[in-house]
Amino acid sequence: METSQPTKITVQAVIHAPVEKVWRYWSEPEHITKWNQASETWHAPRAENDLRVGGKFLTRMEAKDGSMGFDFFGTYDVVELHEQISYTMEDGRRVEIVFTKHGDETKVAETFDAESTHSVEMQQAGWQAILNNFKKYTEESR
Repeated sequence: METSQPTKITVQAVIHAPVEKVWRYWSEPEHITKWNQASETWHAPRAENDLRVGGKFLTRMEAKDGSMGFDFFGTYDVVELHEQISYTMEDGRRVEIVFTKHGDETKVAETFDAESTHSVEMQQAGWQAILNNFKKYTEESR
């Protein structure tokens, strides 16, 4: 019997900041709540993060007008300081984030299993928008 592999989507950005800062802003809840949204009409009012293999994370994502919201959560499978994070979402989909240091810049490449509800294009655009918010927040923060 043939099993189909999930469609994988990759988004990426080069952040003009050293990998140590990028890692900290990516993983600390007080920073996650500042950048983890796909548009200005959404926000992340709460985040929890236990960044270790077997640790769990949760980010509450809500429309600012209160019309909808959801918890984004999962469990870490791989944590390699300043290099890689992999996790499994609650629905079994996998995500891998690779941090590549280039002097005072850091490339962040995030590859995730697509879900079947929304188009690949919509999912890629949403995750890229969040990564772009991360880049902007990290570069503008001191």
